[in-house]
Amino acid sequence: VNANTDDGSCTFSISIGDTHQGGIIFWLDVSGGHGLIAAPIDQSTGAEWGCLPILISGADGIAIGTGNQNTIDIEAECSASGTAADICANLTLEGYSDWFLPSKDELNEMYLNKNTIGGFGLAPYWSSSEETNFIAVFQDFFDGG
Repeated sequence: VNANTDDGSCTFSISIGDTHQGGIIFWLDVSGGHGLIAAPIDQSTGAEWGCLPILISGADGIAIGTGNQNTIDIEAECSASGTAADICANLTLEGYSDWFLPSKDELNEMYLNKNTIGGFGLAPYWSSSEETNFIAVFQDFFDGG
């Protein structure tokens, strides 16, 4: 904390499954310098995705790194409260309020690491990725489908 020179003597190592910034790390980039964090417990059961059958402009990102923008786009065009995206966008845990509904690929990383990070039920979870005005992507945490 008090370092004023990067001489390599201070290191900060994080791993998938570690508790960090209000949640649990489920993905790290190859450098280990950037990652994604899941909330430690489910925030809702049975929440609807959003405002289907409205096609949300911009909520079609599927790659890692697109979930936040998808969530912003959903919130901008869907004023319904209590939806999956709304719950994430308005969540604060341990002082951190930058939560979002994960994209399809981000959600798949959560599934792949579900045993390491824990806290998931064996139910389907919504992603923020919308395919059509009638279809949003979810992933079943029982079998990965």
